[in-house]
Amino acid sequence: MRHPSDLARYRAHRRWPGRLATALSSSAKVIEAGHPGRTTVFDDPVEGAHKNGLAILPAVLESHRPVDVVILMLGTNDVKRRFSVTPWDISRGVERLVLAIGASNCGRDGMPPGVFLVSPAPIMETGCLAEQFEGGAEKSRRLAAHLAEVARLHGCGFLDAGAHASVDPVDGVHLSSDSHAALAEALAAALRPLID
Repeated sequence: MRHPSDLARYRAHRRWPGRLATALSSSAKVIEAGHPGRTTVFDDPVEGAHKNGLAILPAVLESHRPVDVVILMLGTNDVKRRFSVTPWDISRGVERLVLAIGASNCGRDGMPPGVFLVSPAPIMETGCLAEQFEGGAEKSRRLAAHLAEVARLHGCGFLDAGAHASVDPVDGVHLSSDSHAALAEALAAALRPLID
């Protein structure tokens, strides 16, 4: 993204969910429900309330039931300056999502689906999004430890995307094409034992 008004995305087969679907082949159906600008639990006063992940989660789960595993990778947009929240606050938002999934009956036989948390790759304050994310790089670097604790407390799978992928310095927020591939490979390795 070279300008905030640039709404272009990688094609579905190049983003990590599409690559994950290819890597898992016939073992699983991967349904992508990503949305640019999505937060964990916050209504965005600039981009709109529809960016709130908690608000849309029930509809996403019900639309795709039965769901075996929900992969959650949220938190990047929460580090935007306008939200003024800490990594701990963001992890509490993710925890609310985990609890909402656990309270749903959208898994097999009316049970809740499993949850696999992915801590987003740390951002860089560069490029066209630097002002929106001012102060966010440090928060994003500290987020993985907090999300790992949420995963431990709730028995979720966990992967630190920053150990496998990095953001593109062009905008400092979105994954590079190579990082989409690396993240999909790491997730496939982590998920195969859960779905085979």
